[in-house]
Amino acid sequence: MFPPSWLNFDQSSRIGVLRQRFLQDMDRQENAVVAIGPHTLPNNLVLAPMAGVTDRPFRLLCRAMGAGLAVSEMVTSDASLWNTRKSRLRMDHTGEPEPIAVQIAGGDAPMLAEAARLNEAHGARIIDINMGCPAKKVCNKAAGSALMRDEALVREILNAVTAAVDVPVTLKMRTGWDRENRNAVAIARMAEDAGIQALSVHGRTRADAYKGEAEYDTIARVKDAVDIPVLANGDVNSPRKARQVLAETGADGLLIGRAAQGRPWLFRQINHYLATGDELPDPTLDEVRDILLGHVQALHAFYGHYMGVRIARKHVGWYLEEQDPTRLFRKQFNRVEEAATQLGFLKDYFQGIQTEEVRVA
Repeated sequence: MFPPSWLNFDQSSRIGVLRQRFLQDMDRQENAVVAIGPHTLPNNLVLAPMAGVTDRPFRLLCRAMGAGLAVSEMVTSDASLWNTRKSRLRMDHTGEPEPIAVQIAGGDAPMLAEAARLNEAHGARIIDINMGCPAKKVCNKAAGSALMRDEALVREILNAVTAAVDVPVTLKMRTGWDRENRNAVAIARMAEDAGIQALSVHGRTRADAYKGEAEYDTIARVKDAVDIPVLANGDVNSPRKARQVLAETGADGLLIGRAAQGRPWLFRQINHYLATGDELPDPTLDEVRDILLGHVQALHAFYGHYMGVRIARKHVGWYLEEQDPTRLFRKQFNRVEEAATQLGFLKDYFQGIQTEEVRVA
């Protein structure tokens, strides 16, 4: 099902070498772990759940490249919608390393509790509640970060979900609904009282979406207010920024999302920097080619050729954002309809620039 070499960790392959470097860094790195209930993660870097992005192929790739945990795309709490192909794929964790972490989204406490129970029965070992998504289509249904406007409902949801399952429950939230209503500290204390095992805090309000700079001071206040692990989220896009955010917030770890799109090796680079203080160079062109081809092949295998070809387009766009500033190649690539042709286009593209000393940032 998954032929790419990055899933096999072949020690003679370039991806195998990257994996070995990551393991060596973990041997050197002290106290860089996060415990979520009974689960001690191998490091303090977590791939953030992102709808339409963190599917199984991408989660597996980021784990192979150094993420200590990869959380699934959010799954609706309405189990009546789970029979769609889209939901079934989101709930497919075949071959993933433990612990399996599943994020659920919704605004009805009993429904969220039942969703948590069903996901636990399907193998989830960590349940994450989404109170961080700022998307209008989520917030308009009184879910995601919209829930932070109603603290009574938040308390009801937290108590219902933690009581429903035996596995650890975590919470992802923002700093508040808007800048006049920052209530992350109050909700963090509420979450700890309800039995939540860890918090992820995106350093923006729902109204901010992804604009402006993240509020690391608010995350620091959350960390000071509770005794459970806190992961800082927002604008962590380099090894140096990772260390800065850990220092400014006092957080136990980092939740990394958009910066890993097209750059799954970012986890390896951050791990190495935190472990040694040295910055790894960006991947060589050969390494990027191998990672990208493996990723695209995995998308084709997971989704089937028709959907795999279409989903691969956005990932290729992220990988080649720096390499293809005119977007000429990506425009041509996005017109390709066949899986084999996609792979051929990519191989030809990298072959065409093979003689240049180019690195992907």
